[in-house]
Amino acid sequence: MYANSRTVSTAQTGIHAHLQRLVTRHARSVFQKPIADYNRRAFDASMAAWRGASAPPLILDAGCGVGWSTHRLALQFPGHFVIGVDQSADRLARGMSGLRTGPSNLLLVRADLIDYWRLLHAAGVQLAHHYVLYPNPWPKIGQLARRWHAHPVFPTVVALGGEFECRSNWPVYIAECAAALNQLTGAAVAAECYTPTAILTPFEKKYLVSGHLLARCRTRLCPSLSAL
Repeated sequence: MYANSRTVSTAQTGIHAHLQRLVTRHARSVFQKPIADYNRRAFDASMAAWRGASAPPLILDAGCGVGWSTHRLALQFPGHFVIGVDQSADRLARGMSGLRTGPSNLLLVRADLIDYWRLLHAAGVQLAHHYVLYPNPWPKIGQLARRWHAHPVFPTVVALGGEFECRSNWPVYIAECAAALNQLTGAAVAAECYTPTAILTPFEKKYLVSGHLLARCRTRLCPSLSAL
């Protein structure tokens, strides 16, 4: 693993001035983008696998890539069922090839996260843990609406409940995520720099070796949005 990962380059140095306005708008409107049929099929299959395992507490690894993190979470939480979702068939195929002898309490799913999150919510599923590990930071000032915490789907993410954790190598992303969570829930959510004791993803490993500053925010989410 070479220490050659570039740090996030952006002119934005603090929480975006438009974040609060976007979060308010999304919380007060209904996101009505049509859900693709392939996402419905993937969701139904994953729910059948979960319920077929007697529906233990559910962990979602959102944007799991090749599934390193899904595998590690399944080992860390043997009494839970861990679903890793990613939209890339190539990444998941590489992950599945390396997980043939992995634990039985995990499933990798190819689906668009936006649809998968909404399908979970529509089905009344509540999560035990929810991980969003090193998402694309979309760091340009004009890319705010592409970040998950400023996206129309984020109120749905919050409504899924559970122990929520987001990690990034761009501390501003984590500060914004914490601010959006605070705005939606009324709970104090701390953004903190940290050094992981156990590596969860290939990106985390590469960022650490490259000397990046890592940050995370964590909070216990309730299914209701109380602050707006």
